[in-house]
Amino acid sequence: MVGGIRAVERCDALGHAPYSDMAGGLHRGYLTPAYAASQQSVASWMAEAGMTVRIDVAGNLVGRYEGTASGPALIIGSHLDSVRDAGRYDGPLGIMLGIECVAALHAAGRRPSFPIEVYAFGDEEGSRFPLAMLASRAVAGTLGDIAHEPVDAQGVSFFQALRDYGARAGVPVAASFGEYAAARHEGAFAYFEAHIEQGPALETAGLPVGNVTAIAAQKRYAIQLTGRAGHAGTTAMGLRRDALAAAAEMMLATEALALSAGGEHVATVGTIAAAPGAANVIPGVVRFTLDVRAATDAGCAGLAAALLDRFDAIAAQRGIKLAVDLLHELPASPSDPALMGLLDQAIGAEGVPIRRLMSGAGHDAMILSALCPTAMLFIRCAEGISHNPAERVAVSDVEVAARVMLRFIENLEGLRNA
Repeated sequence: MVGGIRAVERCDALGHAPYSDMAGGLHRGYLTPAYAASQQSVASWMAEAGMTVRIDVAGNLVGRYEGTASGPALIIGSHLDSVRDAGRYDGPLGIMLGIECVAALHAAGRRPSFPIEVYAFGDEEGSRFPLAMLASRAVAGTLGDIAHEPVDAQGVSFFQALRDYGARAGVPVAASFGEYAAARHEGAFAYFEAHIEQGPALETAGLPVGNVTAIAAQKRYAIQLTGRAGHAGTTAMGLRRDALAAAAEMMLATEALALSAGGEHVATVGTIAAAPGAANVIPGVVRFTLDVRAATDAGCAGLAAALLDRFDAIAAQRGIKLAVDLLHELPASPSDPALMGLLDQAIGAEGVPIRRLMSGAGHDAMILSALCPTAMLFIRCAEGISHNPAERVAVSDVEVAARVMLRFIENLEGLRNA
């Protein structure tokens, strides 16, 4: 029996101190004391399930269940970190379900022909350092060149945080990006991730789980508008170069252009700051972020280009200087067709209608696609709410997901031996 109930209970157990860095809510940053405490508990659950456990140089927790033969592994993973004031299931639920699948195999005295490794990745959310998915990039071997060592909001450098974490956890960690890149996995034939949907499609369809076709392409920008600050009472309206008014027009344009693009195009202004920030001063400088996503690279690039063209026109009309910095870019990541077929079979064997859907959110799976073929299972969440303490899953849905995952592993065994 696969323990969906226990998976939920363990996510709940990790939802408070000492597994959170904030009082009265959940925030688990990469390499923090709460992260180390969470790793300790998850490591004990991995060992209890029959796995050998290690922490790699990137600070990822890894449990390994040997197969009857050597060779490339199936990786099952998700992330252990969280956003600030988070829900309890975004990330950890996929890890707990991976542990439950191995526990079920171990309890039955069964081993697949291939090894299984369960990864608890470190920083998918990027909520401590501005380096989202860096820990999974290390495993996939796609770090690339990092120009500057990042620091967190308290001024702690990345590798100082790694050294502090290594000292607490009693494990060797990387002291340079070269060593960090040594976390690269050398033998994986497939990656599988279970995750709450973070959207309403499955709930609307009345389905407990769905098969993810692809993860959307993403572009994220930092926008700065520079106008001219002035006295709010003495500067005539026609003479103003109001950076905040320009930003407001750009935000409305963002909504309108994304709506007109249709389909699975989305665009979001998530943060904004105006300076000098006084009630009686016209804002002279505004900074905001722009996040653009679509099902395809071309769709994402097209919407982003249209938005930046509109921003240029608005800035020129208002006498505002526009500066654009591309912060983050990820290509669309399609799931592997063969693995999707095996997952469809597993879902259908549970008597659940097959529903395929795209992920608008990013996941470690899109990074691991550079290493091996990937597949994802979405689990229904109440009202599609995520990144929020109101995040909820039904235990019955998680039980279905656990059984589907175990069937998927069995189907994968057939594919490997074919």
